[in-house]
Amino acid sequence: MVVQAYILIQTDVGKAAEVAREIAQVKGVTLAEDVTGPYDVIVRAEARNVDELGKLVVSKVQNLDGITRTLTCPVVHI
Repeated sequence: MVVQAYILIQTDVGKAAEVAREIAQVKGVTLAEDVTGPYDVIVRAEARNVDELGKLVVSKVQNLDGITRTLTCPVVHI
């Protein structure tokens, strides 16, 4: 079963579009868009399990230049 999540990202001022472009290239990211509001980029990601999702967020997403904070919201299937 695939685990999916939305990752809400805050960036440095003026970095949202660049972060969205870079993060879209990360394996496991299915969508990355720069938006307005309290978050600057919203990402849809998927992984084989929760552990892999955590590794994706910590080692690939949070290490990108310009990201100041992330909030991961796993998708709940009913």
